[in-house]
Amino acid sequence: MIYIRYKEYCAILDYCKSQLPIEACGLLGGKKEEGNCYVEKVYFLSNVEKSRNHFSMIPREQFQAAKDMRRDGHELLGNFHSHPCGKPWPSREDKRLACDTNLIYFIISLMERENPQLKAYTYDQKKNAICEEFKVIK
Repeated sequence: MIYIRYKEYCAILDYCKSQLPIEACGLLGGKKEEGNCYVEKVYFLSNVEKSRNHFSMIPREQFQAAKDMRRDGHELLGNFHSHPCGKPWPSREDKRLACDTNLIYFIISLMERENPQLKAYTYDQKKNAICEEFKVIK
């Protein structure tokens, strides 16, 4: 099970909305315990592509987030990105770029601005997307 605090969940949604019309992106830091993932910090990164259909994170920002995670005793749990006009399902490119079967990939659909949808995925070795359960906690 993936757990994310309400504060971080809202921060991700607010950030994604603030980046419209382009895709927003970032990293998820936290801890893994007894088969569960706990998202404890969200890192908001720039989409260097400035695209509605694609994102690329700036390496310098990724490096700084990794340093911050190490300092705080967190590990990289995964990343998030938005689909400004699409459903919260992995695109062909999302599947192609999914590079680690141990990471969580959050996709936030902003098709309905007032009713955003967030889905969590992992990928198997063949890059098949597996929808994962997550729970928003206090």
